[in-house]
Amino acid sequence: MKRKSQSITNKLWSCSAVLGLLFLWQGISSLRLIEPYLLPSPERVGRALITEFPVLMEHAKITLTEAFAGLFLGVVIGFIIAIIMDHFDKVYRAFYPLIVLTQTVPTVALAPLLVLWFGYEMTPKIILIVMTTFFPVTIGLLSGFRSQDPDAVSLLRSMGAGPVSIFRYIKLPGAMKQFFSSFRISASYAVVGAVISEWLGGFGGLGVYMTRVKKAFAFDKMFAVIILISIISLLLMKGVDMLSKKCMPWEQKQ
Repeated sequence: MKRKSQSITNKLWSCSAVLGLLFLWQGISSLRLIEPYLLPSPERVGRALITEFPVLMEHAKITLTEAFAGLFLGVVIGFIIAIIMDHFDKVYRAFYPLIVLTQTVPTVALAPLLVLWFGYEMTPKIILIVMTTFFPVTIGLLSGFRSQDPDAVSLLRSMGAGPVSIFRYIKLPGAMKQFFSSFRISASYAVVGAVISEWLGGFGGLGVYMTRVKKAFAFDKMFAVIILISIISLLLMKGVDMLSKKCMPWEQKQ
């Protein structure tokens, strides 16, 4: 009961903060502290979101297709890499620095190269999303696998359990919390990665729409698409939370 009451209180504070920011935004726009064409009022942004909603949905279908495909492949690849690196210590020592190194290269710098190599279709965008999303999953799972109780592992080994049984009964269940934490991050990265890749080339998607309205100086539409991207990312993260509750019922009991 206490936990539920605290959750409601946190949600009320979050809603109050959002409303406060909206009132502040509206006040700045009404007083013309910033020119309306540079910072349109929330009312204009909401109107643009409603009027452009059918167009935005058409572009969102493309972006979500890219995001889901890249996220799925990123999670699968991250899962496989984490298992291999946990099982083979030499592979871990050899490739862990390289995996970290891949994240030091800005995605904005990689996107033009991928477009040149693979064209303007969906392939370069999915590759960029995979490169963005596999890292959190790999690191999260590795951390979970390596943080398990060594005494429990030794106990199973003494009972004749092999590596597969140890992975199934100790390492995988124990790493689920870290996995879903990293999966949540990857889900938000997937949409952002898709939009960034669409900025630099494509025939459709929310990123392409953003470049078009930016060139037209339609900042109300720009804010509308930013809000839509934020909503999509939040919904994806909420979906991951719901999936984690289904896969980890013991967490709810605790």
